[in-house]
Amino acid sequence: MKNIGNMLKQAQQMQAKMQEMQDRLGELEVVGQSGAGMVHVTMNGKGEVKRVKIEKAVVDPDDIEVMEDLIVAACNDAKGKVEAQVQEETQKMMGGMKLPPGMKLPF
Repeated sequence: MKNIGNMLKQAQQMQAKMQEMQDRLGELEVVGQSGAGMVHVTMNGKGEVKRVKIEKAVVDPDDIEVMEDLIVAACNDAKGKVEAQVQEETQKMMGGMKLPPGMKLPF
């Protein structure tokens, strides 16, 4: 029974650490860029887009497709940075313990 108690205590500690990580990620902001810095997308650690900034020089009403592509590229850049940060935070929280392939945290 002592082992079960220890397992429950460890599970509660892990849950508390996960909540702390989620809170930190909600406050994290990363900026993705495209078009040589002409388009910026700010995203939080939960993957929510917070701001989009577009330089006037890149706006061409006759070429909307380029603008759309730049926004998508900036979003993908920001998303990649968020995922890298999440992975780093998860590694810290797990103390270097490796997860099975395909398993991602936070769930």
